Amino acid sequence: TNFSSNLQPITGYGVAKVLDSAHPGFAKDDLVWGITGWEEYSLISDPKNFFKIQHTDVPLSYYAGILGMPGITAYIGFYELCAPKKGDYVFVSAACGAVGQLVGQFAKLHGCHVVGSAGSPEKVNILKNKFGFDEAFNYKDEPDFDATLKRHCPEGIDIYFDNVGGKMLDAVLLNLRPHARIAVCGMISQYNREQPDGVQNLSSMVSKEARMQGYLATNYYHLYPKYLEMILPLIKESKVVYVEDVADGLENAPKALVGIFSGRNIGKQVVAVNCL
Repeated sequence: TNFSSNLQPITGYGVAKVLDSAHPGFAKDDLVWGITGWEEYSLISDPKNFFKIQHTDVPLSYYAGILGMPGITAYIGFYELCAPKKGDYVFVSAACGAVGQLVGQFAKLHGCHVVGSAGSPEKVNILKNKFGFDEAFNYKDEPDFDATLKRHCPEGIDIYFDNVGGKMLDAVLLNLRPHARIAVCGMISQYNREQPDGVQNLSSMVSKEARMQGYLATNYYHLYPKYLEMILPLIKESKVVYVEDVADGLENAPKALVGIFSGRNIGKQVVAVNCL
């Protein structure tokens, strides 16, 4: 059977150089970021969510991370949805990933107390010694998440930035402070499960008068210029750092993708296809 007519490349956020353009907003040799194919050359028929790269004094790979979708995802979830206040107690799951590492640093800059979870001792060390988290723990070593959170967040949690869902979310619900805010960014613990974990402790949302909200970063792209105004000086002054895990070559992209689900990557997983 010939399946070729049904095959399409996987898509994802990429950084690229324009080789030819019939669109008035983009010209040959422009650098851009947006959704491209997992391929060396992509034909973009609808560039409405493509952004021209204006600042090239930072690594171009950052536009797949801190200066791209993960960056504005962290910014919107933390600042717009959670409305942080100085002194808030913040917990971030998957805190060493593309988004979590930024949320934790934003929270520290905002004067919050920050705790993060990750999946290895190496990542825990990075959270505390590179990103400045106050506390961090390896969730794989913790059989009882409720007890773990009570140990690391004895004052409770004002803001939970959720990247994992499942049992961790359920434990957080037991440890909320009054008027807590939960930004639901992702639920990576649930994506490959045939039967999702049940969440048992939602009654805490009532007793703590808490708010939980999911969101899609693409619906906030109109705030991207505002985000750049904030983040670029922080990068240049080394007040925010960003860790990337680079896989070389398109042929290694599938292995890199699968590795995300087991936590093999440290920081933002990117694949170097060609040098721009």
